[in-house]
Amino acid sequence: MVLIDPRPGRVPLLFLLADTGGGHRSAARAVSEALEEAYPGRFRPVLCDPLAGPGSPQLLRWVTGLYGPVTRLAPWAWGAVYHASDARWVMRLLQRTLLALADGPVADAVAAHEPAAIVSFHPLTGGAAARAGRRQSRDVPVVTVVTDLVTSHAAWRLGRPDRMAVPSAAVRHHGRLDANHCVVTGLPVTAGFRGGPLTPGERAALRRSLGMNERRFLAVLTGGGEGSGGMARRAAAIISASDDIDVVAICGRNFPLQRRLARRAARAGGRLKVLGFVEDISDWLRCADVVIGKAGPGTVAEATCCGAPLLLTSHLPGQEKGNARLVAEAGAGRAAPRRRKLLRDLGELRRNPAALEAMRAASARLGRPGAAAAVAALLAGLTGTKGGRHG
Repeated sequence: MVLIDPRPGRVPLLFLLADTGGGHRSAARAVSEALEEAYPGRFRPVLCDPLAGPGSPQLLRWVTGLYGPVTRLAPWAWGAVYHASDARWVMRLLQRTLLALADGPVADAVAAHEPAAIVSFHPLTGGAAARAGRRQSRDVPVVTVVTDLVTSHAAWRLGRPDRMAVPSAAVRHHGRLDANHCVVTGLPVTAGFRGGPLTPGERAALRRSLGMNERRFLAVLTGGGEGSGGMARRAAAIISASDDIDVVAICGRNFPLQRRLARRAARAGGRLKVLGFVEDISDWLRCADVVIGKAGPGTVAEATCCGAPLLLTSHLPGQEKGNARLVAEAGAGRAAPRRRKLLRDLGELRRNPAALEAMRAASARLGRPGAAAAVAALLAGLTGTKGGRHG
């Protein structure tokens, strides 16, 4: 996918990503939006997936294609791979072998677009970004935008980019990153998530517009782009255990899950609504009484920017470790890994509106809706662009 504006004079920027989960592309899209908002007509972001996009080697496509099935069906196997590769020497070896296959697509994109900066939004594209930057006769800054919220893999630390935009100080400390090259920005979210929490009246009006009952307690279940985290079991448990809670299940690209839940919805008397990949997910997060899902960085960042209380049911071993603790310590939600605790917490919040509102306020405080604008300002500064709309 390539975003190109036909008007001349725009500064090209090469954004490298991969569709392993939805967070990397969402972050790149968010920064693209923020650049246009702050510097209208100045930049031309070009999105390139050197791991699984057009022109990428078949071996890389096969390897990255395993991410969704493995994280859904065997998260323990993903954890084993994550921890086995979380060492600098292992990543150096991979950069010289498997990941060197990404150099060709990146070099082709650089030659075609002559970008003023190369920006990596994925841990496995940073090495190719750095190598492409070094091969240029002119000065082309390389920037890494880290999309892990608390814990960062060794892959993020390779390549020696000129700058790193990190979502939290915890990532910088955990990764032992050079503070002189790091900017703590938050995790970029798209414009729909930047409006903050709604008033009760606004939530009711939004629910009506989405076809939901404004008076009933609403739980929104998410599983990221891959629809992972045991959503089917949890949706069925909530529907069976309580008759005063409506459930919306957002399944992402997990079509088998969507079909399975649709069959359950047919027997739920209108209390279960099943959706696939939705563009208006910010509306669902913003009107929810509580958001239930795995502790993915994108889910946490988007939900907190909407001021949504969180019940976090699982996490991928490795990069999502620590996310649930971050949310709980901030008072923005709770960890509920077991079905019994999930149902108990839901019942408690259903009966205690004051506790729910306190959690909603804490969630809004944890959110970083200005993250994309901060990354946009960083890129503008590195490319010598001044005089943005907001600065």
